[in-house]
Amino acid sequence: MADENIHAQPQHADGKHIQLPAPTAWPIVLAFGCTMAAAGPLTSTGIGILGGVMMLAGCIGWFREVLPHEHHEQVEILDRPVVVASRRALVERIQLDPRHRAHVPVETYPVLSGIKGGIAGGVAMIIPALIYGEIAEHSIWYPVNLLGGAGVINWQHAPNAVIAAFHWDTFLIAIAIHIITCLLVGLLYGAMLPMLPRHPVLLGGILAPLLWTGLLHSFMGVINPALADRIAWGWFLVSQVTFGVTAGIVVARQERIPTGQSLPFAARLGIEAPGLLLSRPDAGSPVDKNKDREDRH
Repeated sequence: MADENIHAQPQHADGKHIQLPAPTAWPIVLAFGCTMAAAGPLTSTGIGILGGVMMLAGCIGWFREVLPHEHHEQVEILDRPVVVASRRALVERIQLDPRHRAHVPVETYPVLSGIKGGIAGGVAMIIPALIYGEIAEHSIWYPVNLLGGAGVINWQHAPNAVIAAFHWDTFLIAIAIHIITCLLVGLLYGAMLPMLPRHPVLLGGILAPLLWTGLLHSFMGVINPALADRIAWGWFLVSQVTFGVTAGIVVARQERIPTGQSLPFAARLGIEAPGLLLSRPDAGSPVDKNKDREDRH
């Protein structure tokens, strides 16, 4: 009967207080005891025994907090009226852009812009490379032969006078390597610049050359130590920055095109579905939407 009377007590004693579970520190003692008991085999027996004692004390203390009756405390109820006010007379509706769920970038540069940027950057970076060859070795063919003879074994132990001379084979190899590399990096710039939030030319023209120059400097000593000793990395960085800035400027000046994210899935797969684009008013590029509106009017 005593238990029933205790449990039958109202939750609100006097209307101004409420009963809540009383705070207790015994769970923390139990957890700390478990930690010490687990650390005992790794440290010492005394710590393990102390952890076991704390675990036992934590269990007994925690059980006494809830058995045979839970301990409660009286918490005062603070009546604070909440007033919701607004200066607006009407409910404002959120206007969502049809592309609000689009992935960044929404627009990108065409492939031709990356090719143009790669060609322009490749031509521009030749200037500091030739200046370095004329100043360092008094020959414009020195950097050309270093690039063309990167994979030639004879260049590893060749004197500088031999590398500074003109060679048809290394000249043709250097042209092929230079053209392929510039076109590939130019295409990379065309895809990378739209994803840079601010100052794309600055980030793509300076930060990117710094990163790949650092990577080449780190791995070239392992790949080809003889070539790494002959490369003037300061001039190499200048030529890479020249390429990056020039390619970035050329690519950034090109007109962007939509990525086609708003197109239906079937249209992105190339499936011919007449009337599919007209059934989706948010599909298609802004140019196509304007043409459709003009045709309707």
